[in-house]
Amino acid sequence: MNPLSATLSRVKPSPTIAVTTKAAEMRRAGHDVIGLGAGEPDFDTPETIRAAGIRAIEEGKTRYTPPDGIPELKEAICAKFKRDNGLDYVPAQVSVGTGGKQILYNALMATLNPGDEVIIPAPYWVSYPDMVLLAGGEPVVVPAGIETGFKLSAEALEAAITPRTRWFIFNSPSNPTGAGYTWDELKALTDVLMRHPHVWVMTDDMYEHLAYDDFKFCTPAQVEPGLYDRTLTCNGVSKAYAMTGWRIGYAAGPEVLIGGMRKIQSQSTSNPCTISQWAAIEALNGPQDFIAENNKVFVRRRDLVVEMLNAIEGVTCPVPEGAFYVYPSIAGLIGRTSEGGTRIDSDEAFATALLEETGVAVVFGAAFGLSPAFRVSYATSDAALKEACTRIQRFCAAMT
Repeated sequence: MNPLSATLSRVKPSPTIAVTTKAAEMRRAGHDVIGLGAGEPDFDTPETIRAAGIRAIEEGKTRYTPPDGIPELKEAICAKFKRDNGLDYVPAQVSVGTGGKQILYNALMATLNPGDEVIIPAPYWVSYPDMVLLAGGEPVVVPAGIETGFKLSAEALEAAITPRTRWFIFNSPSNPTGAGYTWDELKALTDVLMRHPHVWVMTDDMYEHLAYDDFKFCTPAQVEPGLYDRTLTCNGVSKAYAMTGWRIGYAAGPEVLIGGMRKIQSQSTSNPCTISQWAAIEALNGPQDFIAENNKVFVRRRDLVVEMLNAIEGVTCPVPEGAFYVYPSIAGLIGRTSEGGTRIDSDEAFATALLEETGVAVVFGAAFGLSPAFRVSYATSDAALKEACTRIQRFCAAMT
């Protein structure tokens, strides 16, 4: 007898975690593997933030807290939204979760009924559709390909909206493409949403501070204040503050929605790690200068990877506006055969052969809903990136 639920059969394991796990297993077996699949900075958490966590331990701040965050952290989050985004929230409108993923999941669980639709532009972060399915909804995937800079057009959004649409999930800068929407590009989308008052907006701003060159970050409720009462603005400390393992995500939105999310969290994990909450206060309130310094490193790595991948015949790699990913197309390689004998009939076949034949781990594009492509995380050392891209160049050049 199968003990698993029918709901579980609707979802699949995270492909990015699977790639990272396989790369680690190959390393343990003695293989020379360069992992470009993990979505986390290779920088250490800044010293002041680490010190705040240690201080919390030493001061005995290790007990239960309110289910969705301590008041001091909620105040810091409200201050952040005002300072960075011009958005006014009070603590009762804020929820703190065990990472950004829990925030998104709580919101979907609190709002979706069977058959409700959620619009998700593709390429998308791998977990969006599966979280919708777990919550009983139906993901509506709308392609936004390389020809539009991986950005959804207003016309495509309009065409996807139906009477059953409950949410539009928006992510800029994007995982997996690094694409960032300008104010005018986002205003075109918010104009559409203003015509459909039954559609709510879930904006994933996790890469807000990882913005490069002349790109200026903006978020939907900032661009269109008329959406404030039906927008959940989500963020966290994982990426910009190099705190992935600390597991703190947060969001602000209407009190009725936050209350529903709090109820779910109170019956699942309860409060996020107390120590991490105190460290997150320091992250949001403390020095921010290291972000610009880290971004200089990311820009250098981005440019290295883009240049080396674009030198490959059959590969096209756009320059991203933010995050720490590139999403090159391999349309020109489909139908060829690797030196090891693998026919490259899909981006999954490409990624599998690349790992097995060269020891470079990337994530195939189908995992993100748009093929043929693959994602590279350049949140690793320059030396590792140069060696990995050199191996990718040789792998592609040897194809017949």
